[in-house]
Amino acid sequence: MIDKLEEIKKRYQEIGQLVVQPDIMANIKQYTALSKKYKDITNIVETYDQYSQVLHNTESAKTLLNTEKDKAFITMAKEELEQLETERKTLENQLKAMLIPKDPNDSKNIILEIRAGTGGDESSIFVGDLFRMYSRFVEKMQWKLHIISLIEGERGYKEIIASIAGDDVYGKMKYEAGVHRVQRVPTTETQGRVHTSAASVAVLPEMDAVEVSLDMNDIRKETFCSSGPGGQSVNTTYSAIRLTHIPTGTVVSCQDEKSQIKNLEKALKVLRARLYTKEVQKQQATISAERKFMVRSGDRSDKIRTYNFPQSRITDHRIGYTLHNLAAVLDGALEDLIEALRIADNAEKLQQGAHH
Repeated sequence: MIDKLEEIKKRYQEIGQLVVQPDIMANIKQYTALSKKYKDITNIVETYDQYSQVLHNTESAKTLLNTEKDKAFITMAKEELEQLETERKTLENQLKAMLIPKDPNDSKNIILEIRAGTGGDESSIFVGDLFRMYSRFVEKMQWKLHIISLIEGERGYKEIIASIAGDDVYGKMKYEAGVHRVQRVPTTETQGRVHTSAASVAVLPEMDAVEVSLDMNDIRKETFCSSGPGGQSVNTTYSAIRLTHIPTGTVVSCQDEKSQIKNLEKALKVLRARLYTKEVQKQQATISAERKFMVRSGDRSDKIRTYNFPQSRITDHRIGYTLHNLAAVLDGALEDLIEALRIADNAEKLQQGAHH
């Protein structure tokens, strides 16, 4: 581990000298890439410096212990050694977690898809609740959200697809993929009985044209009129787009924009993300026998979280984590949940690293 950290520190110093070179500062693309790299490893280097200091202090305290005759000094040195040992373990664990290879998709923007599941109207209402929760979280994170398509139900929504752009969006949102269950008394229920409904959330990293190239010959393109709730036509121009990827049978439609070109752009974005995710899931299925991430299996049928209204309780089943502030979470306070999932995911990766 020390060798790896020394290597990172050396690279850190090199980048530190590079970013102040006039020719690099003049090249925006290169400068941005280097600055990002520098920022990414600053934390590791600072923690490593603290760790080195702790090791140095430990050696000094041990030397003192071996040469000192004064009892008071010996007691002091022993206490200091205990404290240093605790610090060493903490910093070592932090460094191990920092050295876990990052998912290259973490910094990507995403396509978020929320769909009603079992539970009829109640499930459609819940889709709206989840969308509002994510919208509020997006505001807090200062990200940007754009709706790609909306299918309204009798009440609420059957499906909402949106794109979210900003810093580390996939890295934070990837833990939201799966089935979300809601337990509450529906507004339609006269007996006051608690019903359980579900909605599924998919989080797809957004891919650019270079990463997922599409052959337009494989895509059937249809245009239709955008329709609003109840099926009435919103506008009479054929601006809505439906794309079918013939080899995989993947269908994407987008009717949010007034212009056909913009709808096509958005639909292609969703199609790329879906095809990429399909491919990844196929690969994961072949290796899942040897390792299955508890935190992020990516299986859409996995129940990941329950929102219980009568008890204002929210439970994440993957890590057995329960919070009793449902209203705040539904208002976008997702930070604690996401952080707990990220820590569990890292711990799991560390364990797996130890087994390989």
